[in-house]
Amino acid sequence: MTEPAAASVPGPARAFARRSGGGGTLAFVESPVQLLNVLEWAHATAPAPGELTVHVLPPHDPMTRGQLRRMAQLARDEGHAVEWVEARGGASAPLKTAGGLARPLRAARRLVIGDPFSRYVHLLLSLAGDGADVTVVDDGTATMEFTAQLAGGAKRLTRWHRTGATGARGLLFAPVSARARRRLTPGARRAVEVFTSMPVEAPEHVTVTENAFAWTRQRFGPPTLTGGTDLVGTSLAETGVVDTDRYLAAVVALARAHGATRYFAHRRERTEKLHRVAVEAGLEIVRPDLPLELVARRGPIGGTILSFPSTVVHTLPLALAGTPVRVAVCDVDPAWLTAQASPRAQGFLSDVTGSARDVHRLPSVP
Repeated sequence: MTEPAAASVPGPARAFARRSGGGGTLAFVESPVQLLNVLEWAHATAPAPGELTVHVLPPHDPMTRGQLRRMAQLARDEGHAVEWVEARGGASAPLKTAGGLARPLRAARRLVIGDPFSRYVHLLLSLAGDGADVTVVDDGTATMEFTAQLAGGAKRLTRWHRTGATGARGLLFAPVSARARRRLTPGARRAVEVFTSMPVEAPEHVTVTENAFAWTRQRFGPPTLTGGTDLVGTSLAETGVVDTDRYLAAVVALARAHGATRYFAHRRERTEKLHRVAVEAGLEIVRPDLPLELVARRGPIGGTILSFPSTVVHTLPLALAGTPVRVAVCDVDPAWLTAQASPRAQGFLSDVTGSARDVHRLPSVP
């Protein structure tokens, strides 16, 4: 792999920035990875000083909040305004937050969002002006599902690991989600861009701009290498996609087969599960304080990084371009899936693995 020029700016991204003019840009993020990709988008488009304001809508879990605070400081260091909004502080908090943001939302020339499936984001999009351009930055592999649903004309956006049951709250929220879905569709007065490192097909009239992690490579590294093997954890068990015992057995087998010594935990992995990883696989548990792309770029990092199908099999080769680090991905065996897993789960996970570039594929662990 060769090192891409850190200062390169994709043509479509710069053209999109010019098209939107000098109006204000509001970004809304709920996870550290989303904020990282807002910074990558800003690096590519070079908005005018003071044009971009990032609103952080933190969830309750402490690991995510800690990473978000560190990412927010990096955003401030880059000269962007950052607003920390406690939007989940009670039943009335979402409506109060939306009410306070209604005026800037109507005035914004461009909205940058990290999760097009989020009901909170749908509420904010429904308040935006009809002419506001929209940029969707990566929220991991969910971007692949979003573009596929947008291209397929889906009337309702659904996360890939959900079974499809709407529920009473979903039915009540349906009109808001429908309005947000229209905001995510290009129109005569509104452009839609997807800024992504994932392999996606561009929906009709949607601009897809490559996220090459130029800001990450320029800001951090190159990393020092430990010479060992690291294993990246996932939250597939926490989301009910794979059976926890099967997952742990696969972690043990991979660690033994490849001599892994460290396990980089996903921020949503449960403490009791990580304790079992440490005891049963003999791995040192590492709780990253930033998204893994930045942690790996800072180093020290293993010469080989093992992962199950996840976002990092697409992003780490880009963030670590120009280094000798090898990224390898282990397929999920269909036998690991739970009875509650979505019918789309196996196909989606296979697509995540099969479409990854610059990675070494490992067979699934029986």
